[in-house]
Amino acid sequence: MTPQAALIELLGRVGMGRGTVALVSDHELSRWPSAAVLAMKAKRLIAKARPAGSAVCPGCERECVMPVYSLPNTKPNTKRNPPAFIVCDKRSDINRVPVPTERLTQWQCSTDAVCGFIADHLGLRRSDQRAISADVWEIGIARGDQRSQMLCLKTDGVLALVAGSNSVPLAELIDYHGDAYSLDGAMIRQLVDSATTADHRYTPRNAKRDAHKLDTRARYESWQKAYRNLKKQHRTMSDVWCAQQLAKLNIAAGRSADTIRKHMKK
Repeated sequence: MTPQAALIELLGRVGMGRGTVALVSDHELSRWPSAAVLAMKAKRLIAKARPAGSAVCPGCERECVMPVYSLPNTKPNTKRNPPAFIVCDKRSDINRVPVPTERLTQWQCSTDAVCGFIADHLGLRRSDQRAISADVWEIGIARGDQRSQMLCLKTDGVLALVAGSNSVPLAELIDYHGDAYSLDGAMIRQLVDSATTADHRYTPRNAKRDAHKLDTRARYESWQKAYRNLKKQHRTMSDVWCAQQLAKLNIAAGRSADTIRKHMKK
């Protein structure tokens, strides 16, 4: 497993959990590339979690997954953890099975940690709103070459970065170089710039103006297409009459017949 594949595996678990915390045992983490684990810890993508409440019983070859119990800590001033054990109810010749505490150690990756990693790498100020729905988290305002846009993380099965109406799987943006994880900043800027429904709260004036021009052009093109179709059916009718008919349609968007007549021909 490569360091890049290890992080993609971790993020995949967060996505499959639809934003819930993904847990990784210390035993499994030991089989991942050590450089990857160090990089994840450095970026605060993983953090120590509470000890596991269940484990594979080492008492026999069945390897049953059983609840783990521990005795009360009678010496609170000591750093030593109280002994953990499993109570076997499958066999009569086995009762209490000790479980090494290191087998209960686990790590967690949360949606908030992933958003923090993205914000830190892109130099974004974290949004105060954070979760805006069950599966969408605000990260911060990202800047492209033409506009600024709120960047969000969608956790609906697969983690994806979202800007406006566009999204791209987070796994496609991950890279690993020089013992550190990074994101493809160029692709993220392109994602921000290509958003077709930009949030007006975060869009600079020039981008708003460009978006308005595109909307106007699309509206004129719809008038022109409707005009050509109308003339095919009513060849003898005047342009004034055609404009009046188009003004009654939804594509008129409230514009008058005179305005439509000026722009319904190329």
